[in-house]
Amino acid sequence: MPSTPHRRRTPLALGLLLALGLSFQAHGAEPQAPLLKPCRIDGMPNELQCGVIQRPLDPAHPQGVQIGIHFMVVPAMARNKQPDPVLLLAGGPGQGAIDLAPAVLPRLSRLNNRRDLVFIDQRGTGRSAPLQCAKDDEEKLSLAEAADPQGQIRRLAKCQQDLTLLPYGRDGGLRFFTTTIAMQDFEAVREALGAPQWNLIGASYGTRAGLEYLRQYPSRVRRLVLDGVAPPDMVLPDSFSVDNQAALDAVFSACEADAASCAKTYPRLRAEWEQLLHGLPRQVTANNPRTGAPETFTLSREMLLRGVRAPLYAPMLAAALPAAIHEAAASQRYEGLLGLAGALGAGGKKGAGQLAGGMHFSVICAEDAPRLAADPKRGADFGNLDAEMYAQVCKTWPRGEVPAAFYTLPPAPAPVLLLSGGADPVTPPRHGARVAAALGPKALHVVVPQAGHGVSALACMRDVLFRFIDAKTEAEALQPPDAACATKIPRPPAFIPVQATDNK
Repeated sequence: MPSTPHRRRTPLALGLLLALGLSFQAHGAEPQAPLLKPCRIDGMPNELQCGVIQRPLDPAHPQGVQIGIHFMVVPAMARNKQPDPVLLLAGGPGQGAIDLAPAVLPRLSRLNNRRDLVFIDQRGTGRSAPLQCAKDDEEKLSLAEAADPQGQIRRLAKCQQDLTLLPYGRDGGLRFFTTTIAMQDFEAVREALGAPQWNLIGASYGTRAGLEYLRQYPSRVRRLVLDGVAPPDMVLPDSFSVDNQAALDAVFSACEADAASCAKTYPRLRAEWEQLLHGLPRQVTANNPRTGAPETFTLSREMLLRGVRAPLYAPMLAAALPAAIHEAAASQRYEGLLGLAGALGAGGKKGAGQLAGGMHFSVICAEDAPRLAADPKRGADFGNLDAEMYAQVCKTWPRGEVPAAFYTLPPAPAPVLLLSGGADPVTPPRHGARVAAALGPKALHVVVPQAGHGVSALACMRDVLFRFIDAKTEAEALQPPDAACATKIPRPPAFIPVQATDNK
């Protein structure tokens, strides 16, 4: 989730798509406006269908400033398709759904046989009135600039200033990018497409969006999948600290339990981590993982913690943390940690998964920042890391109004499948369990003990999602799913470099 966005890619593997002219039909009714038009999307080999509807920036002033909400449809391959499409809700907050489509479509190929797939760029993201900070600035930063927390605050202040010059950012316009308003846009898209109901699949922040859509429009949801549950009352900065700490501690515990390999190679791993953490800030020299050029910079506690958090999202990357921590503590070689910090999402299409920073802060500052606790229980190492940064940025960020009901979880009127990864550093099972209990008897919660952030990315979970959504009746959908293919996957063993095998 949020501070380090979910950016996992998978190879593109699409079947044949229907030709032009398809759109949703509600029990034989003619398609409603807007008419879908043929379009091409980067990373997609086939011609698709795209549309846009105009929506008021401020719902209280329907004749005021208008913004375009862009969406894309991947038509079902069968002629006798089902009337209820599948809607994908992107994460972040701040990811654009359309740019993520090439990565997630292979997971939904069976659903696409008889159901259209819909991707909506939520307001503030992608093509829908984007609140994008200066693009690629983070990638251009030197290690010294990236390590400067005040530099980050200054860049965000400049971003806010730039966004207020946009037609939809003036006069406090950043207040109107909350989840509640965005889900009203999504409902308008459903009405325009003429779909009687649809099936929602949300990941990370997309689960918060899905729960809010369900709260506002319960009769329009046939099925809801929540992958990596981030409920509306989660208070993201505080949760980051607690959940990041639990995931990092689990890495140390797994190493200690592996007596024959990891514990033998790194017998002082936890002590080396403490040594490394408590020795900061300090001036270090390392090769920039993006350029390969050596740089000298001040490594701060904040930079180290944020760097360690990134690989925790994916267990295969987290398996390399023991070696990277050992190298940094014992030999002052930091390239391993720096490389892991930027490895998540590397190698994919440029721009896919990129956060729209302005939308991100418009959501968090309205929905989470006001609920930051004065003295919550936070992680021993991560402490106030994110809370302090968000609190400082949100002091001046235009803050939208959030209805009190937004933070509630009414009983689910339709089947809901919740997925949680036991090794997830941002949306672990404790959040999913609480939401499942609140949603009641129509909620199923599947925990994959050794999965990270994004359970549906596991290949064998595609059939679980298909069977849940494709089930003809609610009773069939609510049968406990057979997810043994995922729940029995072991934790990846710690990576042991060849040169480390001689360590005593």
